[in-house]
Parts: sequence; C-alpha cells; structure tokens
Amino acid sequence: MSSKHAVNPGKEPFYFKSFDKVIGVAHNASELANEFKRLLGSNEEALEYHLREGHIVQWLRYIGEDELAGKLHGVTEPNKALEIISKHISRADSSEVEKANGPQTKPHRKPSAGGRRR
Repeated sequence: MSSKHAVNPGKEPFYFKSFDKVIGVAHNASELANEFKRLLGSNEEALEYHLREGHIVQWLRYIGEDELAGKLHGVTEPNKALEIISKHISRADSSEVEKANGPQTKPHRKPSAGGRRR
C-alpha cells in the first residue's frame, strides 16, 4: 500500500474546522483530497481559511509530506489546491507501482545468427 494511503502512526490527523465544529478529518494526502472534494460542495470557506492561514501546509510538513507542502505553499484557492493534491497522489501512486514492478523496459533482442561477417 502506498504511504500516501496509509495512516500515519503516532501523528495527529488534520481536523477541518468551521468555528469550533470539526467538519472533516484527514490522516494522509489521499484523505486530504477526499475531504477537499467533499467540502468544496458544502463549506468552501473553511478550505479557504485553512489554506490562507497555512494550516494544511504545516500539517503536511508535520506528517512528512514536504514535497506536497512545498507545492501548496501560498495556494489559497481550494480548487487549485485539490488539483495539486490529486496530481501529487497520482504521481506518487505511479512511482509506487514502478517500485513494486520494476521499471518498464523493452526486452533486449539477441542478434540473429545470420548477421553480417567481415
């Protein structure tokens, strides 16, 4: 299973809050993307707040997602943030598959026995 999908043991999840009410929870980048998708339709203001204040970037650094945190630094628009998160997860998943299966290369062809002789 990809680290992007695993729960981070010993690490606090990210709590999306609207005032004092918890409206979403994410334990990793995949769950973060899922919460963004859900909250875009119901509470976009909370997403804007957490992006603008840097809460999501801080949490991503805390759980060791420094590359994604860097990509989201300064992003305040929720749709743009979701696009960045989704691309990051997709690329990370592709890397995990390649690690598991090995690089995809073409098989080497042996030279034919009837090759040219000098």
